[in-house]
Amino acid sequence: MTTSYEAVAKLGFGAMRLPLTDPDDVTAIDIESVKTMVDEFIARGGTYVDTAFVYHNGASETALREALVERYPREAFTLATKCLAWACASKEEAQACLPTSLERLGVDYIDYYLLHNLGGARTAKFDEYDMWNYVAKAKADGLIRHVGFSMHDGADVLDELLATHPEVDFVQLQVNYLDWDDPVTQSARCMEVAAKHGVPVIIMEPVRGGRLANLPERGAAVLAEANPEASQASWAYRFCLDLPGVLTVLAGASTLEQMRDNMATFQTHKPLTDAERDAIAEVVAALRSVDLIPCTNCGYCVKDCPEGVKIPVALNLLNLEKTTEDRDFAKGLYSWQAAEGPASKCIQCGTCEAACPQSIPVITRLAEAVDHFEG
Repeated sequence: MTTSYEAVAKLGFGAMRLPLTDPDDVTAIDIESVKTMVDEFIARGGTYVDTAFVYHNGASETALREALVERYPREAFTLATKCLAWACASKEEAQACLPTSLERLGVDYIDYYLLHNLGGARTAKFDEYDMWNYVAKAKADGLIRHVGFSMHDGADVLDELLATHPEVDFVQLQVNYLDWDDPVTQSARCMEVAAKHGVPVIIMEPVRGGRLANLPERGAAVLAEANPEASQASWAYRFCLDLPGVLTVLAGASTLEQMRDNMATFQTHKPLTDAERDAIAEVVAALRSVDLIPCTNCGYCVKDCPEGVKIPVALNLLNLEKTTEDRDFAKGLYSWQAAEGPASKCIQCGTCEAACPQSIPVITRLAEAVDHFEG
């Protein structure tokens, strides 16, 4: 029997950053801690558990087998996992991800299977490896219940993907209150595109990789004044839980305390009031009050760039670094978001600056990106 969308609880468990017994070994997952987190999640009404072939170098899937699959009946939970075909060296390697995930997880089928992180040149790999037909057949064979994809790209890319692949059952998008009207991430516009195509959304990055749960003081003070009892993370989750067309919101947790806070937010959730929405808007304004680069992601700078430098990506991440006061976080995103066109490829030809409507000194900013993110 196909798992219904209605059976999925609105707050999911993201298993990307599980607790470790050795902080220097991402595969050294603390299984006993994960068991207590899973127990809390299930007891509080959670159902949707999200992992991926590559999380914790594969150990996330095996940890979930031990902490979840072997301890609860199959109908008590919904499993999602992902295939990064673009990171695979061949079609055979990409198509081996699903059977490997099934074996690691110890299940006969995956409820939600994602072709993971489409966009740019990455999308071409999924086509080259015939992954769309592969997952369609796996669905017909009962190995997958729902097929979808995730992406970190703009609304136009999403629109094209959904038009090309109307067969997908869902899409996973980066959505949070900081990225809602961001010109590069375009969370709001992406949600509109998904709604236009009638495709439900699974929200990832609702707390922006943990940054919205660890705000700089200028943002933290606003939320503390609005509600001193509420955690910063709860504000981020509530923003996403209120959005229409959402299947589930993925809440990452690395400790039992974080899991308890997440599930308390889920269980006691009420729609944001106008005053609370004003507080969130004030937080966004406070975070952006620093001197940001006025990039609107119009794309004029990249149109004729001879080296294919990902200029808007680099500028956006420089802004994110200033906004969150967290260089390491922005640098980690840069390592893959700008991999196809790093700032260091700039030859200082000036084409970008001549085309920029905002008169941004792009060459100087790209040198800054090299210094901040490529060192």
